[in-house]
Amino acid sequence: MTKPAVSPGTGIDLREGRETIFAGTLHEVNNFFYDKGWTDGLAIIPPTVEKVEEFLKYTDRSPDEEIAVLPQKNLRATPRNIAANAIMAGCRPEFLPLLIAAVEAIGDPDFQLMNLGSTGCKTPWLLVNGPIVKQLGIEYGIGLRSRGPNPAIGRALGLILNNIAGFRAGETWMGTWGYYLPFVLAEDEDACEAIGWKPYHVEHGFSRDVSTVTARATVYWGGQGTPGNPVGPAALSVLKVACKHQERNTITELSLGFGERNQVAVLVTPPTARVLAKAGYSKRDVAQHLWQNTRIKVGEEDWLMKAHYGPQISVHDLVENGTLPKWFDVGPEETIPMFSSPDLFDIVVCGDAHRDKLMSLWCNYFKPVTREIKLPTGWDRLLNEGRK
Repeated sequence: MTKPAVSPGTGIDLREGRETIFAGTLHEVNNFFYDKGWTDGLAIIPPTVEKVEEFLKYTDRSPDEEIAVLPQKNLRATPRNIAANAIMAGCRPEFLPLLIAAVEAIGDPDFQLMNLGSTGCKTPWLLVNGPIVKQLGIEYGIGLRSRGPNPAIGRALGLILNNIAGFRAGETWMGTWGYYLPFVLAEDEDACEAIGWKPYHVEHGFSRDVSTVTARATVYWGGQGTPGNPVGPAALSVLKVACKHQERNTITELSLGFGERNQVAVLVTPPTARVLAKAGYSKRDVAQHLWQNTRIKVGEEDWLMKAHYGPQISVHDLVENGTLPKWFDVGPEETIPMFSSPDLFDIVVCGDAHRDKLMSLWCNYFKPVTREIKLPTGWDRLLNEGRK
């Protein structure tokens, strides 16, 4: 197994990759890694020199090139140590380009990875778009979070956060009740195309034939909204359920208090998306409606913020300091949106193609960051060889 060479600013770099740091049975290796705090508590695949070298064939980057410096330890993430964590998680070698791009995304200052240590149980997750979704078999249909390669890729992100960024649950990752593992979703781009909606990455300026990964975060998973039998026009019924669902899932003293430092990914199944598109709604129209119609009374919001922050803050104060637009400064019985801007909402089509469901993944502190997945020379050949 490879030996980590620790030098200033490099962290566990696996730079002296041919030295063995431990020899033993699989059980003994797992105990050793567990005792060192290098695992997530689950069994790992040992990152041997041979396995790391196999992974490195799937990138044109130098093995020790700096991909990002990840807070809070401010250690260098490189293809070599990204590969080692991917192996431990049970990933296949062809997942490496996606994980390198994911590390670039979480290492972007705009993502604000340092805030992950908050007590608010914030969990990062990845959204994948483009041709690589089908090339790697990343799931976008029923049960997508829990099927195919998705769990292994999500777990690799978690190990990277543990071993390179230095976020360890209960030590530096301070969620009051802990965390679920980071996870991975892909968008159902065929369903988007069928109803005239743009996939997420195309909405954000990328070509359809480019593959991307977007780093996001959430404090919430579950509590699906089910539009069911519509009351009145079907699309308006769906949107009303979506607003009620968003209202229930939002901690408004945080969503309003953090202004632009929020993100909301609204997951809608293909049947739900079809209802909305048939009524003439684009993704942006849905986002605008959710923002405009998910509301709270100013007086109630002031009470919540005073309970959370103390008497020194109110909606009026947030307007005065520029966090909220001036038109939010209205009387206590008036209502305002729960978020400062519709631009904080993104609509993602995925999940069971036969169910009318939606779910909102909200988080404060962070902004989404998207990176292109750079594929190595000979990508198609490498994929074919890997399947033999």
